[in-house]
Amino acid sequence: MKEFKYTVTDPVGIHARPAGILVKEAKNFVSKITITKGEKSADMRKLLALMGLGVKQGEEVTVQIEGDDEEACAAYIEKFFSENF
Repeated sequence: MKEFKYTVTDPVGIHARPAGILVKEAKNFVSKITITKGEKSADMRKLLALMGLGVKQGEEVTVQIEGDDEEACAAYIEKFFSENF
């Protein structure tokens, strides 16, 4: 299992346009991808669940990736976060 923490820097937080792209790209991996903020978790393949976390600027999320392509998946998602959130 791969895991990383990320503090959101985007002034709007995790918002719909890049989140939609992220969800679409996450579906290209076979690994299970879970994002957690505080006590709430969501499947990163479900846009409404991801948006339901309500992640704002300055908040930290934890992303866990588990599966056959977890290395590539973790690298892609971590890069996506740093470029978009």
